[in-house]
Formats: sequence, structure tokens, C-alpha cells
Amino acid sequence: MRNPSKLLSLGLQHVLAMYAGAVIVPIIIANQLGLTPTQLSYLISIDLLTCGVATLLQVWKNRFFGIGLPVVLGCTFTAVGPMIAIGSQYGITAIYGAIIASGLFVLLFASFFGKLIKFFPPVVTGSVVTIIGLTLIPVAIRDMGGGKETFGQTVNLLLSFGVLIFILLLNRFVTGFFRAISILLGLVAGTIVGWALGMVDFSAVSEAGWFHMVKPFYFGMPTFEISAIITMILVAIVSLVESTGVYLALGKICEKDLKSKDFTGGYRAEGLATILGGLFNALPYTAFSQNVGLIQLTKVKTVKVIIAAGGILILLGLVPKVAAVTTIIPVPVLGGAMLAMFGMVVSSGIKLLGTVDLNRQENMLIVACSIGVGLGVTVAPDLFSSLPAGLQILTSNGIVAGSFTAMILNGLFNMGRSRQAAASPSGDPTPSGQAASEPTAP
Repeated sequence: MRNPSKLLSLGLQHVLAMYAGAVIVPIIIANQLGLTPTQLSYLISIDLLTCGVATLLQVWKNRFFGIGLPVVLGCTFTAVGPMIAIGSQYGITAIYGAIIASGLFVLLFASFFGKLIKFFPPVVTGSVVTIIGLTLIPVAIRDMGGGKETFGQTVNLLLSFGVLIFILLLNRFVTGFFRAISILLGLVAGTIVGWALGMVDFSAVSEAGWFHMVKPFYFGMPTFEISAIITMILVAIVSLVESTGVYLALGKICEKDLKSKDFTGGYRAEGLATILGGLFNALPYTAFSQNVGLIQLTKVKTVKVIIAAGGILILLGLVPKVAAVTTIIPVPVLGGAMLAMFGMVVSSGIKLLGTVDLNRQENMLIVACSIGVGLGVTVAPDLFSSLPAGLQILTSNGIVAGSFTAMILNGLFNMGRSRQAAASPSGDPTPSGQAASEPTAP
């Protein structure tokens, strides 16, 4: 793709797809820890900048780090609760000491995690990708309704469904570049309509500055507490499980057969990104599943677009006024666009499950229980609230809980089975049975 304007447009579309998820984490943490508006402004800006750097590290594949897939990195939601708990008990400097330590842990042990691919045959990956999409859809629905204060108002529903219908019509009647940026066009059109309805507030743009200087250790030198470090290492492991599902989904979309060394490079890039997050007082990072749906929808798989997105994120982090422009998009507009993207993630998961031998009762149980647990935890996040805090890291997130369920059940039913025994009830070898006994990336 040689046209710079097209490249930047597609890159901006990726930024807008993940922007809400990227900024909500620092907002939540800042509110819970009592940070000042100035500190919150820094946290959001440095988070966007580090997202961009982390994304470039991931797509820059070399012998040491990077997976080379169109992956966008953002701050992990899994870390919100633990970071608030650490900050409340030990102070904010302990958060960043733990983040740096967890990043070093991932960097040093990435080759070990790279061998985890054997736990992700198609029955697991299909379940994980489906869970990712299904657990994200409620986020889109809440935004379509307009958020807590105005949820379900008619104007919100008309605007959100109007954006969704506009995107669908573009994909039905338009081809080429304009179809590829249908999400971006939907966001722009929806924002214009929202402005006409009085739903766009430009105050954040007028109040933001033009330049932001990066300051390492902005909140002070990091401190290191053993319990905080262990907690963030658990968060890092959970994030790698989430990222593995994203890698596998993108590998399937991009028709790339991923090997252990590919995963190792991806994990090392995430470790480096997390270390940077600690040094610059940003956040820990993981592969964002939001952008998988966008790639599936647009069919644009080149990493050049993601490089453009990384550059835009860095620019947003350095120029707060430019970053503030993206905050004017009305919530219902984002919701309408996200429903299409997250629904495509579900479709991708179902497509993966189509390669699995679902005539086998064991595979049916793996899919049923993992998706059931993932959705159950999403609907009732307090289900495991009585468990120790360390275990709740694995059970409080629907994607993580469902993913671990799929891995454990696959180990119970399929690991160690002979190819012939795993193939089918009659014992005849089949491609899906082979995949279960010799797991590879989908």
C-alpha cells in the first residue's frame, strides 16, 4: 500500500477502534487512587504514546522480539483491580516497580511461554476467539445505549443503529478503499450527526495543550514489594493467555502458520512494552482484541497499517490537543461501530470451530463449558468474589476464565490421546482429530 493518505486513514481507523479501551483504564485508576487532573492528563498521554511504541515493537519482527502480525497493543483491563489494590496499600510507586518486574519476568521466560502453543488446538482457539467476541459485545451494547446516565434514550439508539446501518450499507454497496475504511467513515458520519444533535463537546480540545514532554519516573522512583510483584506477574501471565488467543486469531485471518518462535517473539515484545510502561509510569500492555474484528471486517492485513497506527498513537501522546479531538466522538457512535467489529470476532471464532470434529462428545463439552464459563463470568463478575485475590485474577475476567477452562478441558480430554483414538468415535483418523492430538496454530 503506497498511498500515504490511505495508509494514514486505515491506521487512524485502528486507533479509533482501540482508543476508548486505551484511555478508560488510566481514567479508572486515576479516580480510584485520587490523582489530580494534571496527573490524569499525563497518565492518558503517556499511555497513548507507550501504546504506539509497544505496537511498533510487536510488528517489528526480528530474531529477538516481535511477532510480525498486525497486532495493536494497549493497556490490559486485567491489571485494573490489582493496580488499584497495590496503589492503595503500598503507593503508586510500588505499582510501577511491580510492572517493571513483571515485564522482566515475561522477557526472561518468553521462550517457555512460547511452548504453550501445544495447549491451543483448534477446539481451544475457536472457543477462545468466540469467547473474546461474545464478552466484548456487552461493551458495545452499553455504549450503543449511551452509557449510564442516558442509557436507552431514543436519540442514542437512533444514532448508534444509524451508524451500524451506515457501515453495513457501505459494505454492501461500496468496494475497494471506501469499504476498507467503512468503520472510520461511520465514526465520522456519526460524530457529525451527533454534533448537529448537540452531543459533541469541544471543551476538552480547547483546554488541552499543544505539546507534552515525556518524563520517566513522573510519579517518583519505583519501589519493589514482593507481594505486589507476584500479583503483577500473575497479571502478566493472564495477559499472555489473552494475547495468545489474539495471535492465533490473527494468524488464521492472515493465513500464517504460527510456530513457537513466533509466540516467543510476541511475548518478548510484550515484556519490553511492559517494562517501558513501568519506566515511563504508564501501564502494562497486551494485544488488543478490538482490532482483530476490524481486520476481519476490512480484510486489510498489512502491518504497514499498524505501523501507521503506532505512529499516530505516538503523535497523540506527544500532542494532547490532537489526542483530545478523538474524545469528541459520542458514546453511541462508538457503540454502533464496535458492535460490527466485535460481532466479526465471534464470526471468526465460529469459523475456527467449523474445523473441529464436533461429533466427538469431548470436543462439544470443551466448547460448551468454556464458552459457558466465559459468558457466565462476564454476566456475573462477582461469582468468584470469595476466592483469594490471587485466584480472582484468573476468574474475574470472562475471557481469561473461559480460556483457562478450554485449556484445562482440552488437557483432560485430548492431551496424551493417540491420533487414532482422538480422531473420531469410530477410531478413523480425521483432520480435526489430528489437530486435537497434534495441536498447531489455526
